[in-house]
Amino acid sequence: MDFQATIPGSKTGGSIRQRLVRLFLIDKLRSPVGITLLLGAAAVIAMGTAKMGLPFGILLLVGLGVLPLLNAIVNYPKFGIILQLIMAYFLFMLGRIGVPGPIGTLMDGIQALLLLGLIVQIKNNGNNWEFFKSPVTTVLLIWLGYNILEFGNPWAESRMAWMYTIRTVGIVLLGYFVHLYNIRSINYIRTLFKLWLFMSLIAALYAYKQEFIGFSDAEEAYLHSDPAIASLLFIAGHWRKFSTFSDPVSFSYNMVMPTILCICLIAGKMKLWKKAVLAILAALYMSSMLFSGTRGANVLLPAALLLFAILNYSKKVLIFTCIAAVFLLILINIPTGNANIQRFQTAFRPNNDDSYNLRKQNQKRIQPYILTHPMGGGLGATGDWGKKFAPGSMLSRFPPDSGYIRVAVEEGWLGLLLFCTMMFVILKKGINNYYQMKDPELKNYCLAMTLVVFAYNIANFPQEALVQYPSNVFFYLEVALIEITYRLDMAKQKETVPVQSFNTSTV
Repeated sequence: MDFQATIPGSKTGGSIRQRLVRLFLIDKLRSPVGITLLLGAAAVIAMGTAKMGLPFGILLLVGLGVLPLLNAIVNYPKFGIILQLIMAYFLFMLGRIGVPGPIGTLMDGIQALLLLGLIVQIKNNGNNWEFFKSPVTTVLLIWLGYNILEFGNPWAESRMAWMYTIRTVGIVLLGYFVHLYNIRSINYIRTLFKLWLFMSLIAALYAYKQEFIGFSDAEEAYLHSDPAIASLLFIAGHWRKFSTFSDPVSFSYNMVMPTILCICLIAGKMKLWKKAVLAILAALYMSSMLFSGTRGANVLLPAALLLFAILNYSKKVLIFTCIAAVFLLILINIPTGNANIQRFQTAFRPNNDDSYNLRKQNQKRIQPYILTHPMGGGLGATGDWGKKFAPGSMLSRFPPDSGYIRVAVEEGWLGLLLFCTMMFVILKKGINNYYQMKDPELKNYCLAMTLVVFAYNIANFPQEALVQYPSNVFFYLEVALIEITYRLDMAKQKETVPVQSFNTSTV
């Protein structure tokens, strides 16, 4: 019997992809069409070089590199997810060193390409959307829909403010679906955690550099570009540090979250030297966090450890919790001349803090507005976008400070109710998943992500914790991992597929 092997694209006609394969890989451009393409490319390069010179050559090289990158993000989503996380982490650092162009728009582009790749994947798998069924998916879609409806809010001061705010509030949420669909192996989860801890290490060490060596020229220019920046970051003769992030608040929160991950990993089963490395990393993260001068971040780790002790109760955990509590009490009350530790101590005595009391007064003052505006004043009505697009409005002059207050002011008491419901469902799902899971490693990962989400909820009270890069991107990754680890564990329990991978048919 004569066997034949058909090479894709070797047949006459066929799809566009088959024709391109035949043209570039089989014929190797040795055809009338190929010669025409080469002549056309030569003509374009000659004309561009003659008219623009060196800039055209640079643009051409960038273009040749960008096209494969765009293809990689769409067709290799695991690569795209890693690229998005790295970009989100160092986004503001790129802006400070002078990288030209709208870098924030670049993040939107990566998100759009990941969503395009997701749609293509789902279409190729028979348009099966059953994979996304989950209580968390439901509440996220309701929250997203409500934010879209805010465009028609009759009390909104500006539609343009909505256009800019929806990017970091609503569109980033869609990353949850990208992560849920594409993260399907425990090895890839390990890779993401290693990447997260490594980037956090870079940020912590850079904060040490800022504290003991000083700011770069670009950072000095930024700090002195606006008197308002100095009024926020220069306190008691000491500059608050922000590392690679947008501000000290974002930096401090992004040091606490990997610390929580380290503690959960240490509690699991692994080699002693790995636990030692994680302990060192956690110490670096938390010590560098003190340079930020963000008091709200100081209470996050104790709060997360308290929930950790409740969910993971054992004699060993009880002993560790008691030791940590004693150490914390000593740290809160010990006399010190260190400005960073003094600021840390004030976080546990909020009623003695003038800044906290002023925030309480502002929140009390805005309550009548919240009660009489069920949909709020519209996305972006407060903060920088409010000042830019509705400078004469009352809300543009209101400092929201708290993430919950911002939701209540911009999206009303109805929006606040939906937001709190969403957080409740996510945490409930994480706790339920943790108790139902059997695999120790996956169970530990689920616990870590639940504690991080819980810490973000605590953090969102004194500050706005979920609207800035990279926290907004990482938050929806962590929410997705709560569901992903559970599905991997269920797949192992059913023994339909190995724990290393699962398919949509198992859900």
